[in-house]
Amino acid sequence: MGTNGLGEYLRIKQFSCEVIGILASKGQAAMGNDQDDTVLVPLHTLQRRVTGNQKVATLLVSMQDGTDSARVKASLTQLLRERRKLTNADDDNFNVLDTQQLAETLSGTTQVMTTLLGAVAAVSLLVGGIGIMNIMLVSVTERTREIGLRLAIGALEREVLMQFLIEAVVLAALGGLIGIVIATGASILLAGVMGVPYLFNPTINLLSFLFSAAIGVLFGYFPARRAARMDPIEALRHE
Repeated sequence: MGTNGLGEYLRIKQFSCEVIGILASKGQAAMGNDQDDTVLVPLHTLQRRVTGNQKVATLLVSMQDGTDSARVKASLTQLLRERRKLTNADDDNFNVLDTQQLAETLSGTTQVMTTLLGAVAAVSLLVGGIGIMNIMLVSVTERTREIGLRLAIGALEREVLMQFLIEAVVLAALGGLIGIVIATGASILLAGVMGVPYLFNPTINLLSFLFSAAIGVLFGYFPARRAARMDPIEALRHE
């Protein structure tokens, strides 16, 4: 029973109690349940002085690691049917919930959500990469005479290629850095609003930054190659 509900009930009924121990903190459980919001009292005391009946709504059964959960579930089902005097024609009037199945269901849901978020991120990266490529193509077009001049005075193709690749990488890395800053600030703000801890993972953020730079290399290569392969004479004639 929750501490707030039980505490309020005991206060109203003027029941006295003695605290003999405190459970270790476990934090939030599935479905948003707080495992620390729990009070343990003797069963008979609860039935006689609190609830006033002998009904038991839930039984928690633990099993050792490596035990076949399906066999345990089948044994519990058979035992409950015998205790409730159910015949073969009667349906179960109880539920046996395997938390392992619940964990697998939640894991599957999490995996689906991760896949969907990954797809959204992939589309975002594709759109951002195309944007970088268009910006670099415009830059190459506007600087055609500059490129022709560099090539005419002896600049090598690989030097021009490297120049525009570096510009594309800097542009993509700057966008990635701004995204990390905004995401970190939003995460800290939401963590404070939701009352959950925020953990900064340097490895993930560094990987995101490097991935942004890699997008600049991938989508900036075509504009850079176009600039490097220009004919110096035609480039100098460009208006």
